[in-house]
This record gives sequence, structure tokens and C-alpha cells, in this order.
Amino acid sequence: MLKAIHPLLGSDLLWILSSLGHGDEIAIVDANFPATRLAHRLVPMPGVDTAALLVAILTVLPLDDTMACPVSMMRAAAGTDAATTAIRSIRVALDAAAGTNVGVAELERFAFYERAANAFAIVSTGEFRPYGNVILTTGTVSGF
Repeated sequence: MLKAIHPLLGSDLLWILSSLGHGDEIAIVDANFPATRLAHRLVPMPGVDTAALLVAILTVLPLDDTMACPVSMMRAAAGTDAATTAIRSIRVALDAAAGTNVGVAELERFAFYERAANAFAIVSTGEFRPYGNVILTTGTVSGF
């Protein structure tokens, strides 16, 4: 049993997060993403939305502060009503968890798929709002 660990961070996800090294990437994706087909390592998190999971992950995972954009998101298709997507809640969660405005790059859908397929792991959420997909680039831990 552990204390001071966010309750969404179960043993499988904690193992993945602790295995990441500087520059490694982890994709957190929505329920519609083809995660099973693309993942080398897959952690299913049904019933959890992307923003809530990001808050949990960022309690233990440092983002790469040497990059202008350590986070990448899937770009919404032209004509998409932003209010119906997960994009705003993800950006709010990222900035709140990091305590600053996090640099976020936008990737076209198929470019996002390709990058996620090369990630160390994919975490599949229960997010049903469109565009609940994000890739985090791992930073370093220092100062202990």
C-alpha cells in the first residue's frame, strides 16, 4: 500500500510511468482511439476522462522542460464545434497541474496516430468527447 499517490494511478500505470526515461512519450487517448491496434504496451482506464487522468499522471511525471511543446494533441477537424470536444478541459488540466501555461503542439489525426504508435505506452481512457487525445514527453527529475 502506498500513500500520497493519486487514486487513479494503479500498479500497471505506475509501472509504466516509472519506466519512462527522459524524452520517452506516453499517449493518453480517448475511447474511440485505435489503442489496441497501435499500442506496444496498453493500459486500459475505462470510465476515466482524459483530463482527470492527466491531473493524476502529472502528480508524478515531469514534462520535458527543454522543449517548447512537451505536449501534443490531436488537432480537431475543420468545422468541429470546440465546445463538444475534450480539448478545453485537457488544456485547463495541463496548465493547472503544471502551474504554468504548457506548450502544446497540434498534430493532424494520422500524424498523431503514427506518433502514438511509437510511444512507450498508450493509456486508453473512457473519454467519449472527441479529441481527448494527448501525448506527453517525459522530462527529468532532480533536486532530491
